[in-house]
Amino acid sequence: MPRLRLLLFLLLPIALTILLLLSTSSPRPRPPTPQPLPCGAALSDAADGRWVPTPSPAPPPLYSPSCPFHRNAWNCIRNGRPQLAALSWAPTRCGGAVVPRIDAAGFLAAARGRRVGLVGDSLSENLVVALLCALRSADDGARKWKRRGAWRGGYFPKEDVVVAYHRAVLLAKYTSPVEKSKELQKDGIKGTYRVDVDIPADDWINVTKFYDVLIFNTGHWWNTYKFPEETPLVFYKGGKPIEPPLGMHDGLKVILKSMASYIEMEVPRKTLKLWRTQSPRHFFGGEWDHNGSCVSDRLLEEHELDSWFDPRFGGVNKDARMVNSAIQEALAGTDIQLFNLTYMSEFRADAHPAIWLGKKDAVAIYGQDCMHWCLPGVPDTWVDILAAQILHYLKQKKG
Repeated sequence: MPRLRLLLFLLLPIALTILLLLSTSSPRPRPPTPQPLPCGAALSDAADGRWVPTPSPAPPPLYSPSCPFHRNAWNCIRNGRPQLAALSWAPTRCGGAVVPRIDAAGFLAAARGRRVGLVGDSLSENLVVALLCALRSADDGARKWKRRGAWRGGYFPKEDVVVAYHRAVLLAKYTSPVEKSKELQKDGIKGTYRVDVDIPADDWINVTKFYDVLIFNTGHWWNTYKFPEETPLVFYKGGKPIEPPLGMHDGLKVILKSMASYIEMEVPRKTLKLWRTQSPRHFFGGEWDHNGSCVSDRLLEEHELDSWFDPRFGGVNKDARMVNSAIQEALAGTDIQLFNLTYMSEFRADAHPAIWLGKKDAVAIYGQDCMHWCLPGVPDTWVDILAAQILHYLKQKKG
């Protein structure tokens, strides 16, 4: 026994040393790698990513050129344009997965009894046409709906859902110019548009409590080809002209802040409020009235984007980023969420109606359309992301 005790006494330090060495030399367990979010759970940040070929077999578009909600000028397939390549947006946060296509039937079921409204210019109309046609694939009883001042809309009777667009290109109220007499036109100004920065346009002022989801935009009309120097915008507040007079971009910034404040005040807190960022133009070689073109079958490369869109380079497509900067500034501190589609759309120089406008002599009269988008096309991806955001919001409300 004494010998055994002595042996244990001698071996104990050795055993402890071996255990210590094993514990320090063995690899420590790593913290779990953050898993990418499922690409459909909540695409509130799908702005960063890349376009990839749609996983094979690529499904056919949800709607055809015969969709009754379609608009002729964007119906590129009917107007003879070769079909666009089948591409999907793969947000960085989704770990390589692509944005899932809207489940139209599932969306309508989740949105039962709800009202979705878009307020803004024709790029919001471009989006709403894609949304209406997509949803109609799940409800062939859908019919046109143009109540409450809506410019365009649809009613889906299966689930009692309304989707509508209110045309308000500046968001704020503005009036057509009153022509000056010839004696007063010596300064070159033939008349002025009055813009009341603190009064929403009549098209949407009375629907703030009607919709469960509201998506706003403005920006594409804020340029001199819509409001030339001889008929400029003059900004009013409280019924009086703002002094000193505001230039166009400063006027836009004032209206963005004013309309954001109005939305915060008048739209119920329970309403999902989104602000769509700018859809980029892709004129190449000149503006719309100076031989600008977008007849292209290729996407831009990432290294090309700044030369096309960065305001520092002064190109014809710089306005989207300029307006986005003002939008972000105006929305700071509000509960209005950004619906960011600019970056993903900057790549898509291949996806505009261009010369396929559906009307004889349209290009000669209006120039190529390098601003709106072919349908089916890029706005369908906007729809997929928008639907995911709305569904996430509805799920949160239900929970």
